[in-house]
Amino acid sequence: MSQQESTGSTVADLDLGPALEAVLMVVDEPATEEHLAKVLERPRRAVADALRELADEYTVQRRGFELRLVAGGWRFYTRPEYAAAVEAFVLDGQQARLTQAALETLAVVAYRQPVSRSRVSAVRGVNCDGVMRTLLQRGLVGEAGAEPETGAILYRTTNYFLERMGLRGLDELPELAPFLPEADAIEAETLEGVPSFDPDAPDTPDTHADDKTEF
Repeated sequence: MSQQESTGSTVADLDLGPALEAVLMVVDEPATEEHLAKVLERPRRAVADALRELADEYTVQRRGFELRLVAGGWRFYTRPEYAAAVEAFVLDGQQARLTQAALETLAVVAYRQPVSRSRVSAVRGVNCDGVMRTLLQRGLVGEAGAEPETGAILYRTTNYFLERMGLRGLDELPELAPFLPEADAIEAETLEGVPSFDPDAPDTPDTHADDKTEF
């Protein structure tokens, strides 16, 4: 006989705050209020209020972690001011960062999405095949249908991208247009002749050592 059967208690009998903490300690991606409400057998409004109370409580207590609403769900995060301590323990001084080329390519996808590989390459002025492959493998970008005119695969950022960036949605991306007034002109001038990229095709030897291809 289980403990629940012997005591007659149910999930709905648990204190909501501690129950939410227990569940959120084991999630591997942000949990939505709807899902938490269903699992804990409570009204969504009660769950939403409890989550915000917990978030405020951690802030007031200046805890080393915080509860944040990111990519449509809730999850625990360490506070930015303690990043050095976390990196020292987890990474031991070794950080696997994206290259500058990958960051620039990811920015183009984020602001132009849905966008084809050829257009990304056109905006950056270099072939982005290798960089796009890296972003796909890391789950930061994904396929988003095909371009009607050309049939080229379109790409957009993923929920994982939002999670890693700490954003609720794409509308929270900072305004970029004032910093890149020439982006459209560069794309128009360089779009034709940009090589396409098939993520499933095998890698081929580089026969043009002087080509501007970044990985």
